[in-house]
Amino acid sequence: MLMIRRHLDASTTGHADAVPLELVFDTRKRSRHRLTLPDGRELAWALMPGLTLRPGDRLQADDASVFVVLAAPEPVLHVTADTPIALTRAAYHLGNRHISVEVGDSYLAITPDPVLRDMLDQLGVRVDAIDAPFQPETGAYGGGHKHGHDATFAEDYALAQAVFHRHELDLSPLRDPHER
Repeated sequence: MLMIRRHLDASTTGHADAVPLELVFDTRKRSRHRLTLPDGRELAWALMPGLTLRPGDRLQADDASVFVVLAAPEPVLHVTADTPIALTRAAYHLGNRHISVEVGDSYLAITPDPVLRDMLDQLGVRVDAIDAPFQPETGAYGGGHKHGHDATFAEDYALAQAVFHRHELDLSPLRDPHER
């Protein structure tokens, strides 16, 4: 069995002979996984918890072979609207449910869910069931949903603090609005 323990992000150059590895989103967000390749070889990985593989990322196996991650087509609900406000409203309601959402140019995509589809129908947007690669947003700070025990928490916390300090509110005492 080929074992992968090394993740190389998409910015890593070289490896022109990398083997394509088409994976659906649910598989790309697993830190440990085992699968059978089309040629019959067994492949497994044990990667850092919380890591979501992105298209273009490379994985290096213990035999030095390299695989390039591709987003495999999978069932998704493709959401479009006649107006930007209607699509924004749909995005708001989907985000309020804390689900994975792909945000594209004039569309949203989510994994199929009959309750959410009904909600979207009631909002008056178009919803089409299609097969397409699914690449949802990873979160405002690039790392997705984190918990205090994740290995990357300190890095994400530092980034969030930097954003906060750039936009810190003036906490000076409030003046009477009638004073000049």
